[in-house]
Amino acid sequence: MIYDIFIAPFVDFDFMRGGLVGTLALALGATPVGVFLLLRRMSLMGDAVSHAILPGAALGYLACGLSLGAMTAGGIIAGLVVVFAAGLVARASNLKEDASLAAFYLLSLAAGITIVSQSGGNIDLLRLLFGSVIALDNASLLLIATIASISLFGMALLLRPLTLECLDPTFLRAVSRMSPLAHYGFLLLAVLNLVSGFHALGTLMAVGIMILPAASARLWARRLSTMLALAVGLAFVAGVAGLLLSFHINVPAGPAIILVCGLTYFISLLAAPGGLIALHWPGRQHLSS
Repeated sequence: MIYDIFIAPFVDFDFMRGGLVGTLALALGATPVGVFLLLRRMSLMGDAVSHAILPGAALGYLACGLSLGAMTAGGIIAGLVVVFAAGLVARASNLKEDASLAAFYLLSLAAGITIVSQSGGNIDLLRLLFGSVIALDNASLLLIATIASISLFGMALLLRPLTLECLDPTFLRAVSRMSPLAHYGFLLLAVLNLVSGFHALGTLMAVGIMILPAASARLWARRLSTMLALAVGLAFVAGVAGLLLSFHINVPAGPAIILVCGLTYFISLLAAPGGLIALHWPGRQHLSS
């Protein structure tokens, strides 16, 4: 019974094994970036950039069809353009960066949907918006794994300045020239991982596997190393659970994965040491433990 429910789908079906590899790579590459987005109070930036990827990917799709290279290159270029354009607008006007990002991502989402709709393919539009993690081919898996490897290497190089910037960005700018490198290098890693998540989960949900496990881990852990490890573990468990739900009850795999991430977040919000029960009824949590 346990074998049939939890193990047999991954043993018997190639598409389930592909989905498992893809979610593992996303958990390793994207979720640590989500932890730092959360700690730097940039969670909504991730959502904005994930929407901003769509017009670039849509132009790649319109020019070359479902070409992995064209859609990836288009998505990366569009994401970087929006990130840097929002930064320039924030520096040249009275708007803060989050406001300019919101404006750019709304325009990008509308432009992307308009571009894809010109092809007349509603199924392709749904795939761009919601992804298809159980339909990842070998080339897509290789791309996601490559971005995850680049992300892990980049995070290792930028870990110290990123950690210091989370604590005191003014001090980092005063004592080190690494502040711009850490900031823009981190934004590049965020865009790369959102493009990676876009191929598996679509532009509307790519940010979910970055932010929701990170938010859950933040409620359980105080040390950064523990938070990173827990976030990756929660993301992978949610990926496995979402794939199994998709297989057994015939629901879309991407939304199922994000829903499991959301369920984990709400459980953490209630039961974790940093959650609602501990904050508002500390005596009750003590008795239950």
